[in-house]
Amino acid sequence: MPTLNEEQGIAECVRRIKNALVDLEMTGEIIVSDSSTDRTPEIANALGARVVVPDKPGYGYAYMYAFERARGDYIAIGDADCTYDFEELPKLYDLVANGDADMAMGSRLEGEILPGSMPKLHEHIGNPLLTKFLNVFYRAGVSDAHSGMRVFSKDALETMDLQSTGMEFASEMIMEAGAKDLEIEEIPITYHPREGEATLESFSDGWRHVKFMLVNAPGQLFSIPGMLLGALGMLVMGLAYTGVQLGPASLGLNSMIAGSLMTLVGYQVASLGAFATVASDPIQKANDPFTTWLTQRVSLERGATIGLAVFAAGAAYAALVVGQWFTAGFASIPVAEANIAAFTAIILGIQMIFGSFFLSSIAE
Repeated sequence: MPTLNEEQGIAECVRRIKNALVDLEMTGEIIVSDSSTDRTPEIANALGARVVVPDKPGYGYAYMYAFERARGDYIAIGDADCTYDFEELPKLYDLVANGDADMAMGSRLEGEILPGSMPKLHEHIGNPLLTKFLNVFYRAGVSDAHSGMRVFSKDALETMDLQSTGMEFASEMIMEAGAKDLEIEEIPITYHPREGEATLESFSDGWRHVKFMLVNAPGQLFSIPGMLLGALGMLVMGLAYTGVQLGPASLGLNSMIAGSLMTLVGYQVASLGAFATVASDPIQKANDPFTTWLTQRVSLERGATIGLAVFAAGAAYAALVVGQWFTAGFASIPVAEANIAAFTAIILGIQMIFGSFFLSSIAE
């Protein structure tokens, strides 16, 4: 249990954990990773818990500091504010010990949330939304991704490469488990009102979770939106260039300009997915066709050659337009859809050339 001034709840939590160990008919240790300025460590120590003091701040760091000192084959975690009833631990432990799961979690949203236990904003918007993010991005398949009551094996802990020192640690554990194909199972639990003052900051901590999820999933953050935007842009350009009617409407010069911008921005955003995948070693690497092709099939020489070919095609037409302008005595030449397509190809080719050099440099 990580503790920060939990003197009102720590004694009851330790009592419930002892009852759970009696029910399981097994020995265990209770580790309190403490950063308190009140009587929490004295109370925990008097009740037989091992109190360790992390040498750095942070919710996630407190957990990792305790994990390094844990001696059991199985680890249970939870908050020390009495919101989780640790007497429910045996049913989570059984799932892991019997081999039905690498990690077992208590689901508050599938269980019972007692009145006054969780703000309505968290219950109906915050936790469901963050859980949806994790399920979509990391295939976690859970109903309550931010439940703090969990049991997992020491082997599962070693498989997960946990690094976060802050509140996003709870998300990282699920993200790592999903990315490493660990089996996660849930059991409904009862969530109780907390004892003592709350230390969670709803919006700032929620944003930290969202930001952490996004930057560790460059496919969903960059590649997929970029490909969709680029494909839409090329479609709009194609319709505008060919003059195809869409019912009573026809796309013209303004649509061609909009399509050009969407194509260029789409390619740039999608390429960021490849750069992030190669450079940042995210938890969930982008595996969409564009990023896979760009990172695994395209060498510096091949990418630069493709970019040069696209640039040359656009530059050839642009040179023709400049020649017409010169022979017309520098008279004004109307902007046509073909002109926009040519200059789009020029810019896209330049992006491809320099992007290939950049991808090669960060991959080395």
